[in-house]
Amino acid sequence: MANLVEFSPRLGDMPLQGTLRDHTFTKGLLDAQLVKLASLSSQVTFEENELILADSQRSKHFYLLLTGSVAVELRTSCCTVCVQALGPGEAFGWSALLDQQDTLFRVRARERTAALCLNGSELAKACRSDTQLGTEFLMRTLKLVAGRVKATETRFAEMCGVRM
Repeated sequence: MANLVEFSPRLGDMPLQGTLRDHTFTKGLLDAQLVKLASLSSQVTFEENELILADSQRSKHFYLLLTGSVAVELRTSCCTVCVQALGPGEAFGWSALLDQQDTLFRVRARERTAALCLNGSELAKACRSDTQLGTEFLMRTLKLVAGRVKATETRFAEMCGVRM
């Protein structure tokens, strides 16, 4: 289970806002939007090989990677395949933005990893109430989803001996 790092996600928490301001996924958002996201965030750490998201589990959190790396995996009854490795500046957990959506991929820490963890239901509410934030966040999330689909397609093509 993730280790919650001690900090106060209060409004105006400058170090957290600075982290969000510099993160690749949230870079360029307005200060007021960063304040809102900071209020929904907590910093978590994961140990090497720790399971962060289990496939078919209800999605509850959206993660922004700060340090370390994770493996996005597709698991079947006979094997587990790493679809994509993610590192600092990348994000995962997009299913948490959807109501009652189960996680499609399994995500595991490849090494000691730190991330910002955003409450998915509160994030979805914030996106609905602030349409500018919602549009920007969802467009960025669509790019993330498209990247995951492309990585899955590439990995399965490799397994079938097809060069992409």
